[in-house]
Parts: sequence; structure tokens; C-alpha cells
Amino acid sequence: MSNSVVIIPTYNEKENIENIIEAVFALEHSFDVLIVDDGSPDGTAFIVKNLQIKYPEHLFLTERAGKLGLGTAYIAGFKWSLERNYQYIFEMDADFSHPPKDLLNLYEACSSGRADVAVGSRYVNNLVSVVNWPVGRIMMSYFASIYVRIITGLKVKDTTAGFVCYNRKVLEKFNLDKIRFKGYAFQIEMKFTAYKYGFKIEEVPIIFVNRQLGVSKMSGGIFSEALFGVIRLKINSLFRQMKS
Repeated sequence: MSNSVVIIPTYNEKENIENIIEAVFALEHSFDVLIVDDGSPDGTAFIVKNLQIKYPEHLFLTERAGKLGLGTAYIAGFKWSLERNYQYIFEMDADFSHPPKDLLNLYEACSSGRADVAVGSRYVNNLVSVVNWPVGRIMMSYFASIYVRIITGLKVKDTTAGFVCYNRKVLEKFNLDKIRFKGYAFQIEMKFTAYKYGFKIEEVPIIFVNRQLGVSKMSGGIFSEALFGVIRLKINSLFRQMKS
């Protein structure tokens, strides 16, 4: 058993799932992998079960009935991980938009003690490190992060990033049942909560590559949740005192 687990939520990722699992296991640091599958009708979970024969002590699967949302998938994964002896708990997409090799940089940031939360960031050093996204989507994401920083005061440039490493003490401090958002806003809420508790957050530069296989799960409703959700986050934080 590793001290690190990578949580990968899936819904219809049969084209990517085997390759992403193999890529994580090929890294020089030992990572365990937890797949949280939302009842994928394309057989994603079946592929994972076959791979569990090859990696019985390092590959795990949680199956959920139906498409319940990204945020709830991660919450389920966090709870599963905290019940076990993992010190470092990662979020990662299945579609290779998050380069597996950069798990090592996120791990180093947290394991060295520099960070309690390490964020794989597309927008550090005044650069936009995104490949194969339409210009409109890049601009929407970039300016959404600026908007979030203005409203919340959060000192993170890539506020919607979904490539993250948490030291377990961060997640132990959260009341995970009170994390309310599911899409983009989920990622913002997690970072904002860590920030309000006073945990150290470090952004690690990555090159984000748009998926080549499978279908994106992004929708306008998810973006709208983020747009209005940050205002609620800020207002609610004014009435709550958080201490690390």
C-alpha cells in the first residue's frame, strides 16, 4: 500500500481508463489509484475490474448508481481515502488533460512541507498553459479565475483546477458533508475552504492538454454554478470563523 492515492472519477471513459491507470503506475513514486465510476454504460468499470487482477493491491474501484456529479464523486473518494492510511490524496481527470508525470511535482510540493495543498495550475507565471482548447473557452476559464479571486480574495490563479494534491490533515479538517457544489464551483469551494483555514497552497505549473479521446462532460450549467456560487461562498464565509 502506498502513502498516496490518486482519485479518478469516471463516466464513459473506456477510451482512456486503461492507459491513464498504466501511466500512473509507471511513475517512479508508488501511487495507489481509486476509480469512482458513476455507472458508466460504456463498460469503464468492467475494464477497471480486469486491471484489478493485474494490480490487486494498488487499484481500487467504487461504483455508484448513476451520474451523481464530479463533486460528490470526489467527496466519496476523499472519505474512502481518509478511512485508510493515505497521507497524500490526489484529484485527477481520466482523459490525460492532467499529465500523469506532474503527479510527482504535486507530491513533492506537499511531501516536502512547502504546501498543504498543491494545485496543478494552467495560469502561473503570467502564462496560459493550455493546448487544444478553443480560444473562447480559454478566455472564459482564465477570466473566471480572475473573477473568483476578486470576489473571494483567494490567492490562487487557477481557481477551477481539478489536478490537486491534499495532505490528509486538510481533508480531515473539512466537514466534507457541507461541501455543496458539484462542478467548477466544487473546485473553487475546496480551495477557498483550505485558504480560509489557513493552509498553505502552492500552484505547480502544468501544461493542460484538451482530451483527444472520449467526450467532454463540461456544460453551461456547471459554469453558471461557479459564476453565482462564489458569491454565496464569500457571503457564507463572513458568518463562519475557520481556524486551522
